Amino acid sequence: MSADVVNLRQFRKSKARSEKEKQADQNRITFGRTKAEKELTRALNEKAEKSLDQGRLDKPEGE
Repeated sequence: MSADVVNLRQFRKSKARSEKEKQADQNRITFGRTKAEKELTRALNEKAEKSLDQGRLDKPEGE
């Protein structure tokens, strides 16, 4: 009939810590790219844009 006694303050703190850790893991996945990965993405985007521009028949009006 007896249950384990739980300190609510400690329980709340441990729950908050686990929530923060989950958020940190998500942020690591979302924002945690290395400099090399960022440069690779930038280079691939520039290459794709350049190859797209090579197929244009006329120049844009801004130039």
